[in-house]
Amino acid sequence: MTTATLKLYDYPLSGNCFKVRQMLAWLGVAYQTVPVDFFPGREHKSAAFLASVNPLGQLPVIDDDGFVLRDAQAILVYLASRYDPQGRWYPDEPSLRGEVAQWLATADELTRTASAARLHDALGYHHLDIDACRTGARAVFRVLDDHLAERATEGLRWLASAPEPTIADLACFPYVALAGEGGISLDEFPALRNWVWDFRHLPGFIGMSGIFPAGPA
Repeated sequence: MTTATLKLYDYPLSGNCFKVRQMLAWLGVAYQTVPVDFFPGREHKSAAFLASVNPLGQLPVIDDDGFVLRDAQAILVYLASRYDPQGRWYPDEPSLRGEVAQWLATADELTRTASAARLHDALGYHHLDIDACRTGARAVFRVLDDHLAERATEGLRWLASAPEPTIADLACFPYVALAGEGGISLDEFPALRNWVWDFRHLPGFIGMSGIFPAGPA
């Protein structure tokens, strides 16, 4: 493990924060947690947080020995680029990088839709249009399911054309796996369910509340 010079502004129930915790675990990077009372305290919207941590009022944020970075997807790119010299999680090959970037953008759509539905149902964000959130999430799930089904016919399991998962899979995973907490069933998305199962069975998977590590085979 590396020396813990990295700080993670974290909320345990956030799927976006989970992405960073999981990436740090897989990379063996030690870190300090800075707890943020997202709910019910809404500390991420406080004047102090906005002024000194993230002016957008969002989590996660990292401070890596003075380098401060916000946005879960950007943080995954940074961590994989800095701490994974083998390039497993963020491959150097240009077409693979393009594919990864494509799915990182899709992860943002999942935050906007599936995550928002979960915020509505689980954390009381009742100002959100829950029907629009669920409809949008199902549309993104359909894209993912169709893509993964096609990949399976080619003998591939992951979002990018790589033999192993990349940060593309990690970026998209949590708000798919937590879809039920937003009132969205995965029953009509069999390829997506298989992908979630495969991801949960990766060595070193740490899980979070609502997404538990797979038990022994």
